[in-house]
Amino acid sequence: MEIALVLAIIAIIFVVQTIKIVPQQHAWVVERLGKYDRTLTPGLSFVVPFIERVAYKHSLKEVPLDVPSQVCITKDNTQLQVDGIIYFQVTDPMRASYGSSNYVLAITQLAQTLLRSVIGKMELDKTFEERDAINASVVSALDEAAANWGVKVLRYEIKDLTPPQEILRSMQAQITAEREKRALIAASEGRKQEQINIATGEREASIARSEGERQAEINKAQGEASAIVAVAEATADAIRKVAQAIQSPGGEQAVQLKVAEKAVEAYSQLAQKNNTMIVPGNMTEVSALIGTAMALMKGRG
Repeated sequence: MEIALVLAIIAIIFVVQTIKIVPQQHAWVVERLGKYDRTLTPGLSFVVPFIERVAYKHSLKEVPLDVPSQVCITKDNTQLQVDGIIYFQVTDPMRASYGSSNYVLAITQLAQTLLRSVIGKMELDKTFEERDAINASVVSALDEAAANWGVKVLRYEIKDLTPPQEILRSMQAQITAEREKRALIAASEGRKQEQINIATGEREASIARSEGERQAEINKAQGEASAIVAVAEATADAIRKVAQAIQSPGGEQAVQLKVAEKAVEAYSQLAQKNNTMIVPGNMTEVSALIGTAMALMKGRG
């Protein structure tokens, strides 16, 4: 009975050691008698107990790896505190098992070395402007070296670039000065535009006033011309009516009467305004004029 129990336990152990179930996105490296034999893919697999064993288990998923913070010196001798993160993936389980004793540590150390080298070729201002170029340079060099370890480096991202406090204060002062400069330029541009707008407005107003004055003069001249034309037309019309009246019956007598009245009125006014006696040069004409006027007045009566 005891022998049967022992045999059952041995059988169970044998089965357990024989059957291997590999999870999805994993790869297991099998050694036979201490030598690499094959790589188990996801699913059910079998190994020979005591002769074969699963020596290494690798995840084929993308793995993020923090790169410890370190001090880098730029081309202009400024210290920068830099840390980042690497994204890598095991692509060759056999090389990942035997290419390096610790590929994670190797990738981390190499990333730090490459980062110091890349930043050492740049000035401080460039390191902030060209993060993408730094990341690309590190990934390119790191991926080339990591190929021997069965690892594919996918991305590298700088998380923080921290200069010393003195540099930060200097940069802040520079930013403040630049903002003040832009503010002054904007203010001067505003004043310039204001003066341009005022000058343009005054010019347009002056043009409008001159146009208005010119139009007013034109209107005045046209009005005066129209008035002269109207007076001339009225005078001509009056003369025509007078001529028509003279040609009508009794017209000549009316004119003679009017002339006599005007003559008498003129002599009477001269007599009232002057103490000097005014005597006509030809009294016969005056008498004839007065007589004619009196005869006309009697005829009217």
